[in-house]
Amino acid sequence: MIGRLLAAIAVVAGVGAVYLYQRISTMNAVAVTDDVHMIEGLGGNVGVLATEDGAVVVDTMTFRLQGRRIRDLAERLGRGPTQVVINTHYHTDHTHGNPAFASGTRVVATERTLRYLHATDADYWSGTAAGTLPNETFEARHELRIGGKTVRLVHPGRGHTNGDLVALFVEDRVVHTGDLFFNGRYPNIDLEAGGSVAEWAASIDRVLELDFDQVIPGHGPVSDRAGLRGFQRFIRQLAAVGAEAARSGASLDETRASAALDADTGYEVLAIPFVMRLDRDFAIRRAWEEATGRFEPIRLP
Repeated sequence: MIGRLLAAIAVVAGVGAVYLYQRISTMNAVAVTDDVHMIEGLGGNVGVLATEDGAVVVDTMTFRLQGRRIRDLAERLGRGPTQVVINTHYHTDHTHGNPAFASGTRVVATERTLRYLHATDADYWSGTAAGTLPNETFEARHELRIGGKTVRLVHPGRGHTNGDLVALFVEDRVVHTGDLFFNGRYPNIDLEAGGSVAEWAASIDRVLELDFDQVIPGHGPVSDRAGLRGFQRFIRQLAAVGAEAARSGASLDETRASAALDADTGYEVLAIPFVMRLDRDFAIRRAWEEATGRFEPIRLP
């Protein structure tokens, strides 16, 4: 009996491992313009810009295995070797593919993103992985000229974290927002790392000041200015829910029961069993926690 049980467990574990490997290794490249592609997979969306000198890569997903696949795809789509990797923020699903790129690769991020990587994930970035930490950082704005293309990097303010950047591919009129925009999905709101529901809409206003037509979101399909404004409407409603809870002294349960939200109609839940679940309740809880001060920020060195 025990032998049969162990055999059944082994079969289930094997099936699970195969499924996970397939999820990790499956990626899909979507053409946004002739020179810009989005790579979809298990993790944040990756942007690839083709230049005369090779590829510009924005974000690298969750695993080194994915990073190797992204590197190969990017160098084919980008028509040459990777010239620079840009990390929109510090989260695992946007950075942990970095070590698949050559040590010493030019890696650009905000200064806060680098500090969060050191503060929250130091073990991962030890040894050879340290060679693919951000080595070119900035506070507010930064511009790259690579192979006849311009990439304008902007930290528009607090939202998903307080260190996010957006990457504007100037000539192609495409912006990669990272997780400042979840298209059709409930967002992660990292209050601990300086994220803010209350300030997020104003940060999106600063993104909307840029010249672009199409948007690569952190999660979800390619969108446009109207799609970004639709997400901004949801964030504004969510901020109002938090503000009303703080004004009235409502409990979290009372806030969830009375929340006036309709801009999230059709939103999908993002979930990893036993790890995380991004849904309506999570978003309301984060708005309530920020408005009432019920969270502990990460202490940066």
